[in-house]
Amino acid sequence: MERATVLGFLLLLGARGGSGQAALKPPQDSLREELLLSPLPSGDLAATFQFRTRWDSELQREGVSHYRLFPKALGQLISKYSVRELHLSLTQGFWRTWTWGQPHLQAPAGAELWVWFQDSVTDVDKSWKELSNMLSGIFCASLNFIDSTNTVIPTASFKPVGLANVTDHHLLRYAVLPREVVCTENLTPWKKLLPCSSKAGLAVLLKAERLFHSSYHSQAVHIRPICRDVSCLSISWELRQTLTVVFDTFSSGQGKKDWSLFKMFSRTLTEACPLASESKIYVDISSKDQGNKLLEVTPAPLSVHEAVVLGDRRTYAVYDLLSPALFNTSRSLNVQLKWKRPQDSADLSTPVLHAQRYVSGYGLQTGEISTLIYNTHPHRAFPVILLETVPWYLRLYIHTLTIITKGKENKPSYIHYQPAQDRRQPHLLEMLIQLPANSATKITIQFERALLKWTEYTPDPNHGFYVSPSVLSVLVPSIIAAKAVAVEESPLFTSLFPSSDGSSYFVRLYTEPLLVNLPTPDFSMPYNVICLTCTVVAVCYGSFYNLLTRTFHVEEPSRGGLAKKLANIIRKIRGVPPL
Repeated sequence: MERATVLGFLLLLGARGGSGQAALKPPQDSLREELLLSPLPSGDLAATFQFRTRWDSELQREGVSHYRLFPKALGQLISKYSVRELHLSLTQGFWRTWTWGQPHLQAPAGAELWVWFQDSVTDVDKSWKELSNMLSGIFCASLNFIDSTNTVIPTASFKPVGLANVTDHHLLRYAVLPREVVCTENLTPWKKLLPCSSKAGLAVLLKAERLFHSSYHSQAVHIRPICRDVSCLSISWELRQTLTVVFDTFSSGQGKKDWSLFKMFSRTLTEACPLASESKIYVDISSKDQGNKLLEVTPAPLSVHEAVVLGDRRTYAVYDLLSPALFNTSRSLNVQLKWKRPQDSADLSTPVLHAQRYVSGYGLQTGEISTLIYNTHPHRAFPVILLETVPWYLRLYIHTLTIITKGKENKPSYIHYQPAQDRRQPHLLEMLIQLPANSATKITIQFERALLKWTEYTPDPNHGFYVSPSVLSVLVPSIIAAKAVAVEESPLFTSLFPSSDGSSYFVRLYTEPLLVNLPTPDFSMPYNVICLTCTVVAVCYGSFYNLLTRTFHVEEPSRGGLAKKLANIIRKIRGVPPL
């Protein structure tokens, strides 16, 4: 008996020792969180949150069942539908490139979804439909309205941004819902995917009533495979959750546009996420005149980071939430920024590339879509890939396509056009256009409006029908050459589209979505006819049917009942004549 007890005790110690060794094994996943605060040329402020979860695991195999930091809902989605890359964005508002400058990661208004599938997928359309329905339930969005009428297969605009060398564009699907409205019911499931949710770390600042009280709000999810190490013999999966919000100008006396974390989010920071290996705040304090700085940041940053971002040299004040020295003097962190002097025209930078789009014409039969692309680089020309997606009910006249640059015709070096099919697929137009230095290029194409069936109109047809924005993909020449920096050592806002040689940087811009009126019948007339017809039928047919089905009986006058006899007896006693 004693030997059995001793043996059991030794086995228990061995099990505890084994579990301790397993506990000492480094985890296969990691979390980095980052907040970038950028004062915009217009005086507004952009706050960009990025949460990166990296998992050193093979999600494609079915044996993965244990999830620590990576969301299980998204992991099972990747494994079930053999997804290579997934990019989803939900945006309210429009990024004004001319006023706010080049965005770090722009998204179109509404909902955008584009997915690369694995080679093993046999029926891509079926997987695409089921995947969009699943994402609709996860993020509480109307992605279930994605179908063949708003889905296209681009050939050049959307290349994989992860570890992939895919040439078969038939494995790609792209769709935009410009009418989608983003609100708190989309933000809540997005925050639940974070390892610390909104209980600790930078996610504490994600207060819904403050985020949606802004000029621009965009939340996105990016999933892609990346190299696990330098040798790139094995892959890891990266999940990036990004949220960009632009706040209006905060004026506080003498026209100064000062701000702080508490002014923007009504909260301050007290700690980093306990599961995060890195938690930092970057504040853009760049100034063209280094001797006459524009901004003053308090408290004083622990370090300063310099990098070439979007072709320009930038300086950032860095606050490391994992540093013990940050919370020595105060229990909370409230970063404040004050303007030392007002901005002048010399401090404002013009974006190298920006575009706009509009509809012209009169009447409800024909019209014209115009796209203007501006290259403000003083001496460098570069090509741009333009993607146009037009619904089937706007019938394009492709022979009317014109491209004018500096008063001359500009012929595209590559063009791909897929005509629409009524109620089946939209128009797809991709072109590679060369933009000369310091030029404006105008692309126009005419269209004819189709007459829809009365069941195909929206509940508010007079509001109009939305047309997806144009997409511009371009490698913009960098004014300042950037040095090669390891992805793991660089900030998150510079590593989503890393530059290969440092002489250029990738930019994807979106124009405004269009609102087009279609020939709309007077839906009040059917309503009036239905009401009048129902009234006539109810009155005339009802009365006639009542006369036909009613049975008439002739009633004889009755001699009276018990009550009458009693009344006559009483009247007789009183000497009154009977009834």
